[in-house]
Amino acid sequence: MNKAKELSSPIDKAVFDYNLIEDGDRILIGASGGKDSTALLEYFSARAKRKDCNFEYKGLFIKNDFAPEFPAGIKALLDEWNVPFEQINVNTLERVKEGHKMNCWWCSTQRRTELLRYAMANGYNKIALGHHMDDILETLLMNMMGRGELATMPPRLKYDKYPITIIRPLCFVTEARLIEHAKAGGYSGFTCTCNYQDNSGRKAARAKLEALTDGDEAKKKRLLVSLKNIKPLYLL
Repeated sequence: MNKAKELSSPIDKAVFDYNLIEDGDRILIGASGGKDSTALLEYFSARAKRKDCNFEYKGLFIKNDFAPEFPAGIKALLDEWNVPFEQINVNTLERVKEGHKMNCWWCSTQRRTELLRYAMANGYNKIALGHHMDDILETLLMNMMGRGELATMPPRLKYDKYPITIIRPLCFVTEARLIEHAKAGGYSGFTCTCNYQDNSGRKAARAKLEALTDGDEAKKKRLLVSLKNIKPLYLL
């Protein structure tokens, strides 16, 4: 089976189930140069060519002051796919508050802030992020065990304070499938290598998720679907 077509099926299901792409949408896609956002941009490029689709999209790379440049090989692929793309530069280090240190959470928060600012300033009503099924389930476990909350990253989230909706079209796609797809497409090599990484909590949640599901995609899907099949009578 064609790998791009195989990956598009679960994304199409997410788009249909959660109404992620609607007529007239203007969608800003967070582009990092990694496999997840690249696969997402590839999907949007293909979907935009369908006759029944009426939306606009654009990839935006937030370049901070310590991260590497956007991978040239990925940019060449985006050009080949005719993906609208822009880069903006942001000094993230100067925003760190006194007494605090740069970390992944702060960097991610600042990039999200810039995506929101750009979207609102340029008339985009949705922001698409490349979080996949494993990201969502790991966040669920982190919130349950670390904060005592049954919460994670939903496929569709409408902000109360902003006229923006966050969408996660990769919610039904496992990381393993994305890795396989990226290898087949020749773009699996880029990852963040900055000196401020501290992903120990997520790495621990990832290990717990793999132990809980035996790394089985079907079990992960059932775990994800359980978040929609809530039985309030059997909860505290």
